Amino acid sequence: MKKHSIKLTVFFLVLISVIISCEKSDSDEMEYPHELVFFTENYAPFNYEEMGTVTGFAPELLDEIAKELNFNPEINLLPWKEAVSMLEDTPNGILFSMVLNSERKDRYKWAGPFAALEYHFYTASGNTLNLSSLEDAKNVDAIGVVEGYSITTYLESQGFSNLVYVDSQQDGFDRLLQGEIDLYPSDRLSAQAALQASGHLYYNVKTIFPIKTELLYFAFNKEVPDEVVSDFQNSINRLKQSGFIAQLSQKYLNTSEIPGVLQIYTENYPPITFMNDFGEITGFGTDIVNEIMQRNNIFEKIKVTTWSNAYNMALHNPNFCLFTMDRTEIRDTLFQWVGPIGNNDTHFYVRADSDITINSIEDAMALEAIGTVSSWFSDQYLRDLGFTNLVSDGDPGVIVDWLMSGEVDAFVCSAITISDILQANDFSFEDVREEPFTLLSSDFYISFSKNTPETTVNLWQETFEAMQTDGTYDAIYEKWLAN
Repeated sequence: MKKHSIKLTVFFLVLISVIISCEKSDSDEMEYPHELVFFTENYAPFNYEEMGTVTGFAPELLDEIAKELNFNPEINLLPWKEAVSMLEDTPNGILFSMVLNSERKDRYKWAGPFAALEYHFYTASGNTLNLSSLEDAKNVDAIGVVEGYSITTYLESQGFSNLVYVDSQQDGFDRLLQGEIDLYPSDRLSAQAALQASGHLYYNVKTIFPIKTELLYFAFNKEVPDEVVSDFQNSINRLKQSGFIAQLSQKYLNTSEIPGVLQIYTENYPPITFMNDFGEITGFGTDIVNEIMQRNNIFEKIKVTTWSNAYNMALHNPNFCLFTMDRTEIRDTLFQWVGPIGNNDTHFYVRADSDITINSIEDAMALEAIGTVSSWFSDQYLRDLGFTNLVSDGDPGVIVDWLMSGEVDAFVCSAITISDILQANDFSFEDVREEPFTLLSSDFYISFSKNTPETTVNLWQETFEAMQTDGTYDAIYEKWLAN
């Protein structure tokens, strides 16, 4: 009996030794096979130094990714221009937090996004300056910008000649409050951090115009293997789905809203897509998108922004959905498409009591002034045709007011949306007359960025076709567009 007991004891000791050996072997095998070098800047609350340690939203996210992939990240905190230079000179380099834009898109590899920046023009709270468009900002004396920042690159690309280069966010807000510059572009959180660092209050400044939305990523040197980028992307997606990134966002950004695995954006374009009086995003296109997501257990939030902002993001960001979009010859190869979900005719609209008649392009060219919405395709289309009598604004309601007050002779608008736009501005369809000439006729779709996986686009197309077959599409059409 004693011999059996000794044998059993020896057996269990050997078994434990084997298990420990296997665990050690597994741990050795799990060690991440790629050596990586990380760079960042001081840009609170996303990344910054505190008591000799680099911390913030992105470093905490990186730590969690490192736990999943089993490596210990060493982070180099540098000025922005130096950090970008090091990224380009380091074959195994990774930089965070970086905005993906047209200039950078093909220079690096990308994983994310993990946060969004909503840029506005800031001015001193006592300043009476008012902006109604981005073009208006070109007329102020001085706009402070940090060289190399994505928002700076954007303003430079838009032809701004009144930019004054400052050393940092903190320097920019200092100069703004000292009256040396009129405007400074920033997101809210960075503004709060910069102002606090200078001993100012956020209430010392105010936002006066939204500029654009940008998404933050990890940027990889082109020499970093694709499998590393894929590992980071898969880890980020898992951490989004687990709620970890939302918790980080709440901790550092005071919001639990984060970019989804799939970004879904739309504009205010009633009755196709719009935000109702209860703050809900609804409409014909919205119902179709929500039905497709519901059938595939996709739980992403739809966000509303300006058309030009959403269009720019769709051009450059992966896994991006924008609805609805007219499929034109120029856009055809720039995006992937689901649909068509409807047809859109564009006409010239005049006041009901007007004696103007438009039967051709030539008739329209002969008018003194035609109101167009600057972000709509019809505006660009007319400019390409050589129209020189266009008066534009980003808000269709402004164009309606111009039409009714006689400041413009005609308003270019789609037949689908004209009634809702008129009603939103306290007019009715009886106050205008649709001219018989059809300027444009095109199908509209749900669009996806080119670097969205084809499997995603195919799934959405198949689901949409199933909705057409089972009658759901007809029911949604009847709800919104039958009349």
